[in-house]
Amino acid sequence: MRPENESQGPVVRDRRRIDPATGQVRNPGEAGPPRGPAPSASPPRPGRHSVARPAGQGAQGAQAGGTGADGGPAGDGRQESGGASGDAAREQAEAAAAEASARLAERTADLQRLQAEYANYRKRVERDRMAVREQALANVLHELVPVLDDIGRAREHGELVGGFKSVGESLEAIAAKLGLTSFGEAGDPFDPMRHEALTHSYSPDVTEPTAVQILQPGYRVGERIIRPARVAVAEPGGEAEPEPAGRQPAADSAEASAGQARPGAAPDDAG
Repeated sequence: MRPENESQGPVVRDRRRIDPATGQVRNPGEAGPPRGPAPSASPPRPGRHSVARPAGQGAQGAQAGGTGADGGPAGDGRQESGGASGDAAREQAEAAAAEASARLAERTADLQRLQAEYANYRKRVERDRMAVREQALANVLHELVPVLDDIGRAREHGELVGGFKSVGESLEAIAAKLGLTSFGEAGDPFDPMRHEALTHSYSPDVTEPTAVQILQPGYRVGERIIRPARVAVAEPGGEAEPEPAGRQPAADSAEASAGQARPGAAPDDAG
């Protein structure tokens, strides 16, 4: 009787490292299934790097792209997850854009408010600078007012002659160049903000309190009054008061006094 191995014929071992059926890497010491007519040969085992799956599904999955658990394409889950991720990313982008717009509007409002505050600050500083300048100029010109009064009185009395005349006129020109102007004329209505009344009287020639005489002119710089005009004021009134009754005229009183002063004067001839 012949042994069982001798009836099987020659045996060929597949020692390729890549399994042609599964496409996986075999173990270094693992040999492929024997080739030959042996019907009882066991199917090849997958290598250690392969995924446990039924024989023959690896190649079909590699060719067909794989199937899901429900028989559908394996990529459907990835597509659904990709769509959800896209919606989430879109919502995040919209939220980020809205936040950026809100921040931009806030920064723009801050910038506009800061610009308005700076413009107001510049106007206030300029106004304060002008006020300080006018005050300093008014203080200097106020000290020159008595000198201008002396020059005016000298002109009225005809004493403004020679070199003194040129000096006085130069001083008046400089004061006018600095903005000093005089005001006050006879016949102006009395204004307590512009006039200072030194004398008071009644006159039937006026219909309201009037400055009938300018004793000293007033001076101002712009709208600032350095010195009000000093005037004599007359108000509307009746006629002059009558002489008291029984009062002798001044001429009769003088003659009576002269007659008494001549004692022994001859009486009038009676005839």
